[in-house]
Amino acid sequence: MMTRFQEARWGATVTVDSELTRLRGGDVEAVAAVMERYQHRLYRYLLRLLREPATAEDLFQQTWIKVMERIRSFDPSHSFEGWLFAMARNLAIDYLRRYRPESIDEPLPSGDSRAALLPASGPDVLSQLLAEERAAGLARSVSKLPLVFREVLTLRFEEEMRLEEIATVLALPLGTVKTRLHRALKQLRRSLETTSELTN
Repeated sequence: MMTRFQEARWGATVTVDSELTRLRGGDVEAVAAVMERYQHRLYRYLLRLLREPATAEDLFQQTWIKVMERIRSFDPSHSFEGWLFAMARNLAIDYLRRYRPESIDEPLPSGDSRAALLPASGPDVLSQLLAEERAAGLARSVSKLPLVFREVLTLRFEEEMRLEEIATVLALPLGTVKTRLHRALKQLRRSLETTSELTN
């Protein structure tokens, strides 16, 4: 007997599969349905990699153009989500190489974070304020990490991908993904401890 969660998940899988079948058949309405399903997660992923809302939006649109161009080459036996995120990642890496020829793994020379450019909403309750301060501190620490660590943390904890899916997106062996995730968490922990010591 299926649990409620399994039924909901199975139904979502069937819907995605039917939308992809329609998309591969040239149904334009299926593009909108698939895009609606992934738009927030994909944009958030690109924003984490690029730290520029306008650039993330441009590459988001380019990703969907590539999806429409290449959907017939998609192998349905593989994960569409992994294929989609890998395509977006490749566009982001190409952009970073083209427009930031220094090192894409290094933080900005000024030490500034582009996360400060993102709009913030003001909480009206003290507990919300404290939670947002902790989240902002975490976001600042994550934004200072090298790109290889930011992307694995984003895919694992924000996009809630399994390690196998992350390996597909990044085109890396599973062991390398595990190592990067471990090192990213270790470096993030050090960064948070240093920040905590400075504020105390």
